[in-house]
Amino acid sequence: MTDPFRPREQSRGPNGQLAHAQHLAHTDRLAETFYAVGDSAWCYVGNGLSNQTFIRGPEGIIAIDTGECHEEMAQALEKLRQHTAEPIVACIYSHFHYVAGTSAIVSERGDDDFPIYGHEGIAANLTRFGGEVGPRGSRGMVHQFAMMLPETGDDARVNIGLGLFYRNPKHAPYTGGHIPATHTFGGPHEAVIAGLKVIFQPAPSDATDSVTIHFPELDLAVNNIFWPVLFNVFAIRGEEYRDPSVLLTGLDHLAGLKVEHQICAHGPPMSGRSEILAGIQRYRDSIQFIWDQTVRHANLGLSLDEMIHKIQLPAVFETDFHTQQLYGVVEHHVRQVYTGLFGWFDEDPGKLFPLAPGERATKMINAFGGRALMQGAFDEALAAQDYRWALELGQLLVSDPAAQDAQADKARLAAGLRQVAFCSPAANIRNWCLTRALELEDNLDLSRFRIHRFREQEVLSG
Repeated sequence: MTDPFRPREQSRGPNGQLAHAQHLAHTDRLAETFYAVGDSAWCYVGNGLSNQTFIRGPEGIIAIDTGECHEEMAQALEKLRQHTAEPIVACIYSHFHYVAGTSAIVSERGDDDFPIYGHEGIAANLTRFGGEVGPRGSRGMVHQFAMMLPETGDDARVNIGLGLFYRNPKHAPYTGGHIPATHTFGGPHEAVIAGLKVIFQPAPSDATDSVTIHFPELDLAVNNIFWPVLFNVFAIRGEEYRDPSVLLTGLDHLAGLKVEHQICAHGPPMSGRSEILAGIQRYRDSIQFIWDQTVRHANLGLSLDEMIHKIQLPAVFETDFHTQQLYGVVEHHVRQVYTGLFGWFDEDPGKLFPLAPGERATKMINAFGGRALMQGAFDEALAAQDYRWALELGQLLVSDPAAQDAQADKARLAAGLRQVAFCSPAANIRNWCLTRALELEDNLDLSRFRIHRFREQEVLSG
C-alpha cells in the first residue's frame, strides 16, 4: 500500500457507512465469535475492544483479561458456560488496558478467594493518563475510538481496528469492576496455575506492562504483541513513545516459542505452527522496516516531511491483514520513530521559529492573492482528490483571524477531512477525521474536553 488514503476504493457498509473496502472487510475478523482454540482454550472475540480468553487446567479455568467493565466480563462468562461448567480458579492480566471486569468473576464464584496474576506496573499505569492530562487524553480517545460517531449513515462507525467498538453498547452502564493483582512480577516469572505450568515474559507493546503468557503443556501462547493490524507505533489519540526495538525483542521471543496455538488480546486466534511462525516473522519485519528506513533517511539528512513520502511498506506486507494499515498508518509511525529518537526538530529551518498559526494563515492568504483565490484552490484540490493540499489550504483558511465567513471555511475543511476518512483503510484516520469534521460543522460539542483542571485529590496530594 502506498498512501494512507486511496480515492476510488470506497464502499458502503451495512449501516450506510461510506468507507474504504479494506476497512469494511476487517469488521468480519472482529465479529462476535466464541472460538475454541485446541482442546483446552477458548477466545471470545467481538464482545468489546479486547478479547476474553479462558484456559482449562486440571484444577479449573484460568480467565485472561476481563475487559472494560463488569458487564463485559459477565457476558463472556455466560458464553463460557455454554461450553463448560468448570469453575474459574484464577485470573491473569496481559496488560493494564482490560482489567475492569474482574468483579464479574467474584459475582459468579460468590467470593474473591482466587489468585490474580499481572505485571507490577499495572497499578501505576491505571492512573497514568488520568489526572492533570485527563482532558487531552480523553479528547484523543473520543477521536480515535469513534465514541461520538453516529450509528447509521455515511459517517457511522465501521470498527476501531482492534475491535468493533471501544465499549459494547449492550454493556451500559459500564460498571467498573477492577480488582488489583494479588501476584505481581517485574521480570520473567514462572508459576503453576490451575495445575498448569505458566511462564510469563515481559513484552512491552502499547503498554509497558504487557506480558506474553506461555502454556507449554498446551503448546499455546497468549500475548498483546501480534495484533490483527500493523502495530501502532504512533497512536493518534496521543500516547508515550512506543520503542519499536523493545517490541521486536518481544516478537522474537514469541516466535521462538514455536507454539501450535496463539491468542492475542485482539483479533481472531490462530492455530498451525508454521503459519503462526511465518506471521510473527512477517510482523516483526514490518516494524523493523519502518525503524530501519526512518533511521536511514534521518542519517541521510531528510526532513520528516521528505522521508514520509520516501518510506513505504513493500507489497509483501499487503498479503496479510496483520501487516496492513488497518489501524494507524506508516507515515505517522515514521514521524513517531524519528521524534522518539531525535525529538521534534527535524533540521528544517522553517520549523525552528514558526509564526503563530493565525499570523501565518493571514500572511499565506495574502501571498496567495486573497481568500477568494485560496478558497478556489481548495475547491479545485478537493475536486481533483488532492487531499493533502486541500487539508493544508483548509487549515489555513480556518486559522485566519480576519475571516468574514468562518463557518463556510470550516465546512470546506470538514469536507476535506470527510473525503480522507472515506478512502482510508485505517480505522484511526477515518474515526479521527470524521469526529473533527462533525465538530467543525457544529454537530459535536467537545468543549468539555478542552479544559484544564485538577481533581480535588490531586490538589490535596500536591
